[in-house]
Amino acid sequence: MDNDFVKKTAETPAKFLDDTIEESKAVFELVKKQKQVKQFKRFWHILGPGLTTGASDDDPAGIATYSQAGARFGYNFLYIGFITFPLMSVVQEMCARIGLVTKKGLAANIKKYFPAPVLYISTLLLFIANIFNIGANLGAMASSTQLLLPNINFPALVVIFTILTLILQVSFRYEKYSQILKWLSLVLLSYIVSALLVDEINWSFVFYKVTHPMLTIDKEQILMLCAIFGTTVSPYLFFWQTSQEVEEK
Repeated sequence: MDNDFVKKTAETPAKFLDDTIEESKAVFELVKKQKQVKQFKRFWHILGPGLTTGASDDDPAGIATYSQAGARFGYNFLYIGFITFPLMSVVQEMCARIGLVTKKGLAANIKKYFPAPVLYISTLLLFIANIFNIGANLGAMASSTQLLLPNINFPALVVIFTILTLILQVSFRYEKYSQILKWLSLVLLSYIVSALLVDEINWSFVFYKVTHPMLTIDKEQILMLCAIFGTTVSPYLFFWQTSQEVEEK
């Protein structure tokens, strides 16, 4: 009797775990069959390169630029969002349609429909812009990491992030890597959550600054405007969006 009791006692946790797993599977299958879940899965599947490209526009350089704009000028530049968002959306839409219709990247289309100097100049400008953009992104990531790990020096962090980025791009297949980036884009929701959690925000004042833009023509504000437009409608987005649409198909 004692042996049976000991045996049953020992088997109880394992049996409970097995029952829990089976119940979890049943609940998961039930949830998968729900209409709302199916609609969300269909919607998530439809979301393609546009989501990844749009999320990539919120790169470290962009975050640093927007943070500096807020720290230096407060809410004065909030109205710019009503200008930059349509510009970015229209550019992505045009580039996506070019890729879907022609089945070629933007550089290939420029080569086909424009003289060679136009292609060379566009490629050169893109190359220069990308160098500065990548450098700014690596620097921003290194600086933000130093806030958490101040003992690691700046050059070492830049090298680490450079190597890590190259390894990820070379090691993963496009299908897998694009899905990872797609899920990572959900991190952008943290902006909304963090804004709602801040108690000190005067929302009536925020609404006032959005609807009553004030721009002083001075050197600092003009430079900040150029930085905001430059980091929001970045040149690499044009080429990336078009090429990614072609690769996706």
